[in-house]
Amino acid sequence: MTKKKKNKLRNKKRTGTYNKKKLKNAILSTLYENPGQTINYRQLSGILGIKDHETRKLINVVLQELADDGYLDQISRGKFKLKAKTGTATGIVEMQKQGFAYVNSDELEQPVLISSRNLKHAMKGDKVRIHVFARHKKRDLEGEVTEILERAKTIFVGKIQISRNFAFLMPTGKVGFDIFIPKDKLNGAKDGQKAIAEIKDWPANAKSPFGEILEVLGDTGDNDAEMHAILAEFELPHIFPENVNKAAEKIPLEIPADEINKRRDMRKTTTFTIDPHDAKDFDDALSLHKLDNGNWEIGVHIADVTHYVRPNTIIETEAEDRATSVYLVDRVVPMLPERLSNGVCSLRPNEDKLCFSAIFEMTEDAGLVKQWFGKTVIHSDRRFTYEEAQEIIETGEGDLSAEVLTLNNLAIKLRDARFGSGSIAFDRVEIKFNIDDVGKPTSVYFKEAKESNKLIEEFMLLANKKVAEFIGKVPVKKPAKTFVYRIHDKPDPDKLASFNTFIKRFGHGIQLTTPRAISTSLNALLNTVKGKSEQNVVETLAIRTMAKAAYSTRNIGHYGLSFEYYSHFTSPIRRYPDMMVHRLLEKYLEGGRSANEQKYEDLCKHSSDMEAKAANAERASIKYKQVEFMQDHIGKIYPGTISGVTDWGIYVELENKIEGMIPIAELDDDFYIFDEKNYALVGRHSNKTYQLGESVNVKVWRTNLERKQLDFKMAKA
Repeated sequence: MTKKKKNKLRNKKRTGTYNKKKLKNAILSTLYENPGQTINYRQLSGILGIKDHETRKLINVVLQELADDGYLDQISRGKFKLKAKTGTATGIVEMQKQGFAYVNSDELEQPVLISSRNLKHAMKGDKVRIHVFARHKKRDLEGEVTEILERAKTIFVGKIQISRNFAFLMPTGKVGFDIFIPKDKLNGAKDGQKAIAEIKDWPANAKSPFGEILEVLGDTGDNDAEMHAILAEFELPHIFPENVNKAAEKIPLEIPADEINKRRDMRKTTTFTIDPHDAKDFDDALSLHKLDNGNWEIGVHIADVTHYVRPNTIIETEAEDRATSVYLVDRVVPMLPERLSNGVCSLRPNEDKLCFSAIFEMTEDAGLVKQWFGKTVIHSDRRFTYEEAQEIIETGEGDLSAEVLTLNNLAIKLRDARFGSGSIAFDRVEIKFNIDDVGKPTSVYFKEAKESNKLIEEFMLLANKKVAEFIGKVPVKKPAKTFVYRIHDKPDPDKLASFNTFIKRFGHGIQLTTPRAISTSLNALLNTVKGKSEQNVVETLAIRTMAKAAYSTRNIGHYGLSFEYYSHFTSPIRRYPDMMVHRLLEKYLEGGRSANEQKYEDLCKHSSDMEAKAANAERASIKYKQVEFMQDHIGKIYPGTISGVTDWGIYVELENKIEGMIPIAELDDDFYIFDEKNYALVGRHSNKTYQLGESVNVKVWRTNLERKQLDFKMAKA
């Protein structure tokens, strides 16, 4: 690069705090201002005013991702160039309520407005190619869809409506169209039933797409049909193919003697599991042994799933596709067939089991002296529920009380050290339902993590962290081998600033100077608001400022845990990334060469996507049960807290954690304007304000199970 060009770039110098998303935008903006120039991470660090080693490393990760996504060309190792810009761009469709859309493209500096007539049947989430029109002064960028590159969704779940000569599937959720179903494509579906349809064609001049019914789920309102419909809505399976179940049934429970001889035999070491009372898939067990030198040997034993699930088998393919178990409000949809998840692999008591273990030697102060990773065979002496373990912790009495109390004391020290290093303490209360034999919710209760939960959590975190360090923490000039990390980006600085402004109204604040200062002051805030009226809204908003965790071969650390290296090793029965970690760790322990990075990066992305779908399905099932439970409470008045404010209404959370909405049309005493910056609705004439975190009284107005919608009206005290 010439001296003149370098000076030109320096003149554009920026400064600021960056997370991955903000850094990606800053790099693209820099390159758009200097098209045709080749640049590396050192030059970008100078332009963006980045001096800390951690963010400079992140630049390399972002450059590689931008190249993978087609925005940059890698000219040579470490040197990148913006791809030539034309009047076209690719991006993702974001539909608006009014029928038009925006296309968000990293190739452009702002979203492109697409009118409904120029969408060409593109739908929410579709990846499209667009033609960008010439810009008019002071107007948004506008364009039209020229090609649908990738459909986000072709399979929909909904309710069947049959007429004399044809039928429609009315999709669940905010879809914006019905699917035309010819009579000969109904596959036995009856009027009013829940079913799954696939779009087969969408002619240019047709208002609705043409489809066919793939599966009939059952009658609307039937609990199984509704839960299966939720799974289908998020493109998640509810049964295993018969050939997968048959393959699983052939796997024997018995362990051959020659397999035991290959492993470290831990069967005589005191070992136990601690799990929820209704769990059947026991992924992990802990063992404890006092060494002659006074230290403790702690074993974190994880089900050796990959010993049984081999590459290139139908069980492996199914597990890879699913990528995760799904936990709905009333059931678990496992990643592996029940024969494996609840039988062969599950670390059930009083049975010999094959494990992949992390063995730690620790001092009384939880200092780590030694570590070992490898294949073992164990024999669990006891299966504890969390409640049973908690009783031992609180009373000091019960089976294996000395072992449980010792591990709990070590876990407390590990936790204190973790928080002292900047780990953030989010302890959210979960809403749960007691459900009768037909799936109807009869009551609500809350699940809160106690010391027994935290005991298990700390040793799982330790194993995950140390496995990741073992592979990833290498000398500076030596490249680390390909591995699967659990990454968590730093929070968005703009969201943090808005959050800080908002909490000042409650007399709180956080420090925004460094990542460590943020986490330390955030922990102090979360501790301060416990038990106060603003606790829920502050915790909810704090979580919203955080980035989402994901899987990647490109390590950027885990901000929330304050770990430089972190992975998922401890739950291979229910998470496919843990299976990948087991395979890679085994390969490298045996001296194997680095695995193909792109292959594993693709699997990481798929796993992250499936994890998000599973989380959305779980939330949808909880929302369904909330609405179903409140059907018997219409007309009743409850106190609540404003938990969300939008331009279409106010969300209110009741004391039982159930959330509903007051539509803005029902606030008929004034014309209300959405003040996004202050999380409020403000009356134009009266200046009356409905503010996030404010206490209100609401009347249960109406329920709509089909839409999973609960509506309130404002009520007097």
